[in-house]
Amino acid sequence: MQPQAGGGPVMADVARLAGVAISTVSRALANPDRVSAETRTKINVAAAKLGYTPNAMARNLRVGNSKTVLIVLPGPLHYGVSQIIPRVLYSINAALIEHGYNLMIANLVRDAASEGRILDLAFGGSVCGCIILSSYLPKDDNRSLADASLPIVSMLLDMSGLSYPSVVTNDRAVMREATQELIALGHRRFFFISGPEGNYHDVERFGGVIEALRNAGLSESDVVKSTAAESFQAGLMAGERASYEFVRLADRPTAAMSVSDDMAIAFMSRIQDFGVKVPEDVSVISFDGSPVCVYCNPPLSTIEQPVEEMGAAAVALLLNRVERNGPIPDGPLVIPSRLILRASVSAARN
Repeated sequence: MQPQAGGGPVMADVARLAGVAISTVSRALANPDRVSAETRTKINVAAAKLGYTPNAMARNLRVGNSKTVLIVLPGPLHYGVSQIIPRVLYSINAALIEHGYNLMIANLVRDAASEGRILDLAFGGSVCGCIILSSYLPKDDNRSLADASLPIVSMLLDMSGLSYPSVVTNDRAVMREATQELIALGHRRFFFISGPEGNYHDVERFGGVIEALRNAGLSESDVVKSTAAESFQAGLMAGERASYEFVRLADRPTAAMSVSDDMAIAFMSRIQDFGVKVPEDVSVISFDGSPVCVYCNPPLSTIEQPVEEMGAAAVALLLNRVERNGPIPDGPLVIPSRLILRASVSAARN
């Protein structure tokens, strides 16, 4: 049996030759007492035949040997990426350094080659834990990060249903609060700039809008939803496309809400190019709390996510698992965001 292409043998090769799951190989090397002697023998024989030394693997995989934490991003850091991601990275890095750990950014893209490298790091013992940032678990044809026997924490996406500790904000509740503020100002027709259809953030934030409308005796028909975004990384382009949809409406809403600052910034800039006044013709509220919102014209109202607190909480949860010295919450850890009203919002004008 030949190892996988692209270098020496990896854990998946050992697992195939031994006739066991990858997670069993990982467990045998990291925690030998959790695997039967017969299975350990099969794994050692397979590793030796492939030229992959069992003792070296075990040394690399031993929890706590590495002081590096891997972070898996949702996509590339390029023009149009959500402005919250650099702030999240900074907060996580600061918290890790404080505890003597290092941060490794696993990917700038999410293609097959990148996924494979992430899994090589996870299965190869180079890292002691992983933070998944608003994304899914990497996998390829043979492996999944779920089988790497690594402590994993999810941030900005609730994965507690899959038994992964998660740090999230109150997306639905705070968007409901923002919509209620607009309703109190007399707004009755709304425009919602969404993220990718079915995405966790889109579902939660749009859900908050709908709940506020129903509580006020309005209905889902009172909101026009723009679904221009293929991804949150394309936020600026999505906001621009949403502006074209908005100006073509015969009966334009008096309030617009966005799932990200990037989308709202592009939307607000373009509609003003078409002669639509903010907030006289339409009030605008976004989500994330990027510092640039203060410098928009007019200053953009936004829902500020507590990224520093969330990053520190995600690191604390992860290190509790790495060092086995703290409790793991049953459900997601929810850290509330706050609504910041600025000059982009005013009372509805009939």
